[in-house]
Amino acid sequence: MMAARTKTIEESIHDTEAPEHRLRKRLSALDLTVFGVGVIVGTGIFVLTGRVARDNAGPAVALAFVAAAVVCGLAALCYAEFASTVPVAGSAYTFAYATLGEFPAWVIGWDLVLELALGAAVVSVGWSGYFASLMSTLGVGPPPALAGEDAVINMPAMIIVLILTAILVAGIKVSARTNLALVILKVAVVLLVIVAGLFFVRAANYTPFIP
Repeated sequence: MMAARTKTIEESIHDTEAPEHRLRKRLSALDLTVFGVGVIVGTGIFVLTGRVARDNAGPAVALAFVAAAVVCGLAALCYAEFASTVPVAGSAYTFAYATLGEFPAWVIGWDLVLELALGAAVVSVGWSGYFASLMSTLGVGPPPALAGEDAVINMPAMIIVLILTAILVAGIKVSARTNLALVILKVAVVLLVIVAGLFFVRAANYTPFIP
């Protein structure tokens, strides 16, 4: 069956090395490392963690990070194995094509597109909420119709998506530099919260640990 056909590792390497498909190597080891850190330290910790800890899980939210670390570690080992076995660009799509077949690879490829699109939407809306809250504190908050849960068009979210899209279109080196700046900012914020939070630790706040 055509849908179940696979592509050998040699075919995958040959296709990616063809002149019309070859990708120029523009990223350094530092760029790749920073991209990895940027993915690991995701914006979800700024958007959801505090709200979940306050409204639902309490201190037990730390267990979610432990569980996520285990799952992500196993996924990372799988990707490392695949990347060393099938050393070509294409991520999960290429790996699935070489092992499961064309149709599963097609499904996985579009699943990744949907995953990233939905993730971008959620993060942009979360960023919009923080931005609107900051502007409201300064007395220049956007109207409810342009930001917030009841907005007709979430203007701040749309603007940040357009800005980031323009950065991506500008080229991989521009994206890498922007990512480096954002990662430095994210790591600095996380370290600031950790260090500042050490002075406000109260043992009583950890009881009950699981509400």
